[in-house]
Amino acid sequence: MKFHTRKWVKPEDLNANGTLFGGRLLEWIDEEAALYTIIQLENQKVVTKYMSEIDFKASAKQGDIVEIGMEVVKFGKASLVLSCEVRNKMTHETIITISSIVMVNLGPDGKAKPHGKTEVEYVVDRLK
Repeated sequence: MKFHTRKWVKPEDLNANGTLFGGRLLEWIDEEAALYTIIQLENQKVVTKYMSEIDFKASAKQGDIVEIGMEVVKFGKASLVLSCEVRNKMTHETIITISSIVMVNLGPDGKAKPHGKTEVEYVVDRLK
């Protein structure tokens, strides 16, 4: 799994227990999944269709740095299925895992559009 994004847990990210609010973490994950998909499919029009069970394994507190990892599970006809792990950057303790996030590629009409991709591509390879 590649960890591309890091977030610093700030006071506005905390819940009433003084730990990272789960909704904030899910917002960060959804944004990272969208960015990852946009880059892979080379299309800015993508949407989140589905997220599987969310497994909270540990919490994060103010001042922690968390990193978000994404990995392609499968390429569908008009979708990309990702898995996600969020961990503490300093301790590498897993905070959350999500085994399946389905992102859908959209055409100009806002409907699912086949993307024609079958494997992970890296931007550096596209520039050659």
